[in-house]
Amino acid sequence: MSDHEKVIGVVGGMGPEATASFFSKLIHTTKVQKDQDHFRIFIDNNPKIPDRTKAILGEGESPLPALIQTAKNVEQAGADVIAVPCITSNYFLEDVQKELSIPIADVFEAVDAHLKQLEGSVRKVGVLCTTGTRKMELFQRKLTDFEIQYPSDITQKNKVMEAIYGAEGIKQGNTGLIPKQLLQEAADELIAAGVEVIISGCTEIELALKQEDVSVPLIDPMQVLAESLTKTT
Repeated sequence: MSDHEKVIGVVGGMGPEATASFFSKLIHTTKVQKDQDHFRIFIDNNPKIPDRTKAILGEGESPLPALIQTAKNVEQAGADVIAVPCITSNYFLEDVQKELSIPIADVFEAVDAHLKQLEGSVRKVGVLCTTGTRKMELFQRKLTDFEIQYPSDITQKNKVMEAIYGAEGIKQGNTGLIPKQLLQEAADELIAAGVEVIISGCTEIELALKQEDVSVPLIDPMQVLAESLTKTT
């Protein structure tokens, strides 16, 4: 099977706009001369998957059964590899993988390789993410060669989580000035603490916070994952 014959499956819906953004990244990172050069992609956009952060914090039902079923859907459709455009869901993906015969692409592995390829020697990495991802220390456990820095607890609650989940937040369909400003303030706090790069550690964040909003490199894990999936030799 040639590289371009690979079929990509996407476990989506967490949230739908982040999934649409990831689909667009897969399209734009593929080197093509015609439509037929693109990868075939199966997407199950399943917004009914229970909230990952609430489950991790013990405030809601586990998303695991729905994640497994959604992953099986794209496997049965014919996918060779699965991508999950939701960072917090990585807490559950080891158990999802056990139920599949095809691999789930590891976004942290892709980000680790990307960080090591950056100019200069990056050591201190700032992360903007959900409280669920932060509590489970996903970035510390996966990116062991780097010092991971998060915003203060009060900034995490009042700015990062407010930007994602608040009444004017990204999950409410708002990607404009209010969430951008909250995330910018959180990013500035990390930059003042000496981080050399910032990771958009939740798929919603890149919908509002852009590279021009911060003074250090801003890394979107889903962009990195898309590039690793569509890279051909």
